[in-house]
Amino acid sequence: MKPDKLRVLVAEDSPTARRLLVEILRADPAFEVVGEAKDGVEAVELTRRLRPHLVTMDIQMPNMDGLEATRRIMTEVPTPVVVVSTLVERDIQTSMAALRSGALAVLQKLVGPQAPDFETEARRLRDTVKAMAEVKVIRHWPSRDEGPGPRVPVVPARRSKPALLAIAASTGGPAALHRIFSELPADFPLPVLVVQHIALGFAKGLCTWLDSVCKLEVKVAEDGEALRPGVVYIAPDDRHLGVRADGRVEVSNAAPVGGFRPSGTWLFRSVTRVFGSSLAAAVLTGMGQDGLEGLREVHAAGGWVMAQDEATSVVYGMPGVAVAAGLAHEVLPLSDFSRRFRELAGGENGGA
Repeated sequence: MKPDKLRVLVAEDSPTARRLLVEILRADPAFEVVGEAKDGVEAVELTRRLRPHLVTMDIQMPNMDGLEATRRIMTEVPTPVVVVSTLVERDIQTSMAALRSGALAVLQKLVGPQAPDFETEARRLRDTVKAMAEVKVIRHWPSRDEGPGPRVPVVPARRSKPALLAIAASTGGPAALHRIFSELPADFPLPVLVVQHIALGFAKGLCTWLDSVCKLEVKVAEDGEALRPGVVYIAPDDRHLGVRADGRVEVSNAAPVGGFRPSGTWLFRSVTRVFGSSLAAAVLTGMGQDGLEGLREVHAAGGWVMAQDEATSVVYGMPGVAVAAGLAHEVLPLSDFSRRFRELAGGENGGA
C-alpha cells in the first residue's frame, strides 16, 4: 500500500537554508521531513537509519560533501537523491558529478520568500521531489559497467550514413551523456544536437562538465551558428533547439511542447524537416514521453531511431514509450551507444 506521506531527509549545512527547505516541503501535506543533516556524514547515517523515500542534498558541507555523501548512499543504501545547489561554478560542477554518481536531479537553491518567483520555484521543487521519490534507484558500485546487452533484432534496409545525430534525455541523462560522449573520438564526423531536461541555470554547467571529460567539443547552442562535425550542441536554458532551413543551428523561444522547453519532440521535428532520412535520433533515459511525437516524424521520414534499454535506464519513460510505439529500430544498453554511433557515422548498417 502506498504510504500516506513522502518521507524526506534534508541535508544542508546552513541553518537558514535548511529551515527554508524544510518549510517549503512542509507547506505540502504530502511530505514528512523525517530528519535534518548538517553534513554529509550525518546524511549517510540518517539515510541508513531512517530509510527516507528521498534525500535532498546540499553540495558544499563540512566533514563530507554532498558528492561523497551521494556516492556512499548509492553504494550502501540506495535512495533517491535530489541535489539542491547554488549556481556557483564549483557547486555546479560538483552537482554534475553527483548526477553521475546516482543523484536523480539537480535544483537551484531558493533565496527566500522575498523573491518574486518564490512560490513558482517552491512548487517546482516540491513537484520534482514527488516525481523523483517514485524512481526505483539501483545500487551504484564504483566504476560500474553494465556490459553489453542484446539489441532488438532488426532487418534494416541499406542506407547511407547520417548527416546529423539528435539526442533527447531527461532523468538520468547527464550521466548517460557523460558515458557516451567520453567514449567518442575527437574526429567523430557528425554534429550532435542534444535536448537534456535540466533545471534552469544548469545548462551551461552541464556543457562545461561534459566538455572537460570529452574529446569532442561540448557547448551551449547559439542561434545561427554553423553545424560542425565533432561538436555537441546542447539546448540552452528554457529554449528549444533545432536546425533552420539553411542548415544552421536554431535556438527558439517558441511555446513549450507538452510542457517542455527545450523539448525532444521540437528537436526531432526540426531536424527531420531539414535532414529527413539522413538523420540518426536517440532517446535516452527519462521520465514521461517527451520526444515521442517527434520520433514518429523521424521514423516516417526514414531516419534511424535508437532507444536506451530498460535495464540501463534510470527511468524507462521516454525510451519506453518510443519502443512501445514501434518507433525504435534498435534498443541498446547504455554501454553500446558510443560504439553504435561510431558505426553509423562510418556508414555501417545495423542489423540483428
